[in-house]
Amino acid sequence: MKTTLVIGASTNADRYSYKCIKLLQEHKIRTYAIGNKEGTINQVKIETGFPHYTDINTVAVYLSAKNQEIYYDYLISLKPQRILFPPGTENHEFEIKARANGIITEQACPLVMLNVGTY
Repeated sequence: MKTTLVIGASTNADRYSYKCIKLLQEHKIRTYAIGNKEGTINQVKIETGFPHYTDINTVAVYLSAKNQEIYYDYLISLKPQRILFPPGTENHEFEIKARANGIITEQACPLVMLNVGTY
């Protein structure tokens, strides 16, 4: 089963991270979430810090480039197959680091990908 980690998760229904988690759930994709505050979205627990996961296929980044820096090593250590950077989260520096570790990076919106069947 494919698993996605949404980083930058929020319980605010207006946020794209929230919409992404809901849509991942609708598509029956196992979902984990990390945010600044703990909470729950459709039974997906938002964790804080750097929880240990062993089965991440995709990371969907919903943080600005400067807020991603503290997560570089952590996300690379999870060994995802790919990291998605939706519009507004592009980060050339992090993409280079991820690719150097064999991780595919895409500047793409998970919401669009899920809706058109390219996820």
